[in-house]
Parts: sequence; C-alpha cells; structure tokens
Amino acid sequence: MRDLVVRPLVTTDEPLLAAATLENLNWAGRHFTMKDVQERPEFRHYTQLVLGRGDFGLVAGDAGGSLAVASAMFFPADDPGYGFLDESTPEISLWVREDFRGRGVGRLLLRRLQQETATRGLPGLSLSVEAGNYAKRLYASEGFR
Repeated sequence: MRDLVVRPLVTTDEPLLAAATLENLNWAGRHFTMKDVQERPEFRHYTQLVLGRGDFGLVAGDAGGSLAVASAMFFPADDPGYGFLDESTPEISLWVREDFRGRGVGRLLLRRLQQETATRGLPGLSLSVEAGNYAKRLYASEGFR
C-alpha cells in the first residue's frame, strides 16, 4: 500500500459520505444520482455524521486524497437504515475507491470499526449488503451474517 493514513471521520467529511453513499448505491450500475442521495431520506441519513448520538468512523487516504471511508451510525427506529437492528447497534457503511479495492483497506477499516465498537462497549455492528455484491465476501470473512 502507498503511504496510507487513517484518521477519524469528522462532520466536514459529509461530502465524502455523500459520494461514498452514491457509489455504494450504484455498485451494480448507475441507478441513482447525487440528487437522490441528497433528497431521499432513506439515503440522506447515511451522509449525516451525528457525533452527539455516538456516530463514528474512519477515513483512509494518501497524498492523492481519500481512498476509503467507513462509518458507524446510530439510526432511530423511525428512520432506520437498511441494516437496522435496534437503536443501540450502529449500522456501518464502507466504501473503497474502485481502483483501490482488493488491497486490504476495507478490511483494515472494518477491523478498526470493530475495535472501536468493543472499546465503546457496544453490542455489535449491523450492515446490509445485497446478494451479488463483492463486499459480501469481506463481511462474511469478518464474521458478519
């Protein structure tokens, strides 16, 4: 890997979260636009890091910019994410820039999210991944069902 730097996700990274959300939604083809991400509540909440409710995450990058982002967000029952379990279990989203996939960056961020979850004494993490998505292998290899 290049000179990879991992730092905490901050609220000023919301444009990165929006771009990552759009890419995650379009993993199997261009079906959604940035306007969809910004306007549809079921997508928009993935772009809004709310530190006050306990959201956290990481950004991996190098001198060339951001290569990956991973977030763990606590959604309320009245605005659940696709992988919602309950209000005490954060849902994760993970995106790695396409030309940087398969190099261990996603696994690194996922493991660090899991470590932070344990440090915070949280019950676990949730996620949602569609059948056929290449990320499903990563999640399964890290113990997600």
